Amino acid sequence: MLMTRGALTDLIPHAGTMCLLDGVLSWDRNRIRCIARSHRDPDNPLRHAGRLAALCGVEYASQAMAVHGGLTGGGTRPAAGYLASLRDLACRVERLDDLVDDLIIEAENLTGEGSRVIYAFSVTAAGRELLNGRAAVVIDAGIADLGAA
Repeated sequence: MLMTRGALTDLIPHAGTMCLLDGVLSWDRNRIRCIARSHRDPDNPLRHAGRLAALCGVEYASQAMAVHGGLTGGGTRPAAGYLASLRDLACRVERLDDLVDDLIIEAENLTGEGSRVIYAFSVTAAGRELLNGRAAVVIDAGIADLGAA
């Protein structure tokens, strides 16, 4: 594993149980591949009525995109990013909490210019695609550090 959970929290604004990723398996200028086990945690903050809906996989992918932004930006926390839209989202399962295998989250930067970035993403477990889609992210260049204030 290239990066563990502890190092991830330096790159994203999420802390504690809200940091859903456990590590980075690989990354380059255009792609990132992360691993997560938190979908099995009964205390996962995204659970509702004891269940973790497959749609929550979008948050896993969003965190992978944020980590990628930090890594490609020189290893520092990027400005705040806001999910502006989702396209071609396909969920192939109803929930994530009943999966015994680790989640693999992949994101690919398709295009990025200034404060707008578009990623394709997928979440798989044991080689089975659980959800995929594209996300447009708007970077707020006015917020450099969410921890300040």
